[in-house]
Amino acid sequence: MTSYSNFGVVGGGAWGTALAQLLAAEGAPVRLWAREADVVAAINADHRNPLFLPDAALSPSLTATGDLADLAACDALLVVVPVPFLRAVLAELPAGDAPLILCSKGMEAGSFAFPIDMARELAPGRPHAVLSGPTFAHEVAAGLPTAITLAADDAAVAVDIARALARPHFRPYASTDVIGAEIGGAIKNILAIACGIVDGAGLGLNARAALISRGFAEMTRFGLARGAAAETLAGLAGLGDLVLTCTSANSRNFALGQGLGRGEAAATLMADRRTVAEGAFSAPVVAAAAHADGIDMPITDAVARLVAGETRVAEAVQALLSRPLRTEGR
Repeated sequence: MTSYSNFGVVGGGAWGTALAQLLAAEGAPVRLWAREADVVAAINADHRNPLFLPDAALSPSLTATGDLADLAACDALLVVVPVPFLRAVLAELPAGDAPLILCSKGMEAGSFAFPIDMARELAPGRPHAVLSGPTFAHEVAAGLPTAITLAADDAAVAVDIARALARPHFRPYASTDVIGAEIGGAIKNILAIACGIVDGAGLGLNARAALISRGFAEMTRFGLARGAAAETLAGLAGLGDLVLTCTSANSRNFALGQGLGRGEAAATLMADRRTVAEGAFSAPVVAAAAHADGIDMPITDAVARLVAGETRVAEAVQALLSRPLRTEGR
């Protein structure tokens, strides 16, 4: 059994800060890298991240840096960088054999790579794992009860990292289904945008329940086609995260969808946000990957077209409602 106690966190957004606070809450030293100089300064001077997690009081044992080299001594790194910027940051990490725990959700445009794929390519000598599940950053930082999936190809690595991350209120479940954890995290964000659209357009709770159910069918089709286990997709990293983000405006993706449902332009909504709604980046990538593999994902395709400004909400809804009737389970 390997023990990890000196954690570093790569990424100073809300989720990265929440994870750093989780690990530092009992006084353990945690080093957090952030690109924004004002975030680094505020964490070190005031024990706050006013830009991304303003309501959380951070432990004095959590310190921030703008230099990735300062994480070289850490024995495990949680990487919490939005997927569009992840490859560049991974390439800049200091050399070492510390495990990389990928905490970002989505697929890379062009390559169709998940975060774990990029980590394997750019840091092949390290153990790799995926942390994914139903989590709002502010609740984790506040110490509210949370359960999450920790997946690694090696079962022993998954168990060791899960034990190291576990806290009385934070319960990681070990898994070896890395691809299932990645797919659940990527697709639930797209479906959260769709559910936000339903809410913003005033289409009702019946429509939202139907969309969650049919969206889960899309997630399952895509996941099984790529080798994921059905149990993972029905677990915390799939259905659990889907339910959370499809039912609350605390989700950035749901809130983006609400704006789209009210008729606001996607470009305007995203330009006004400091935080990233991952589903807006993932939707066109997953839609393209599904088309390439011949997988039917009409909700994902509709969200991709709405985010790109290629269709209007009323047209997208009508297109979905006009699809041929079929038996359930397909």
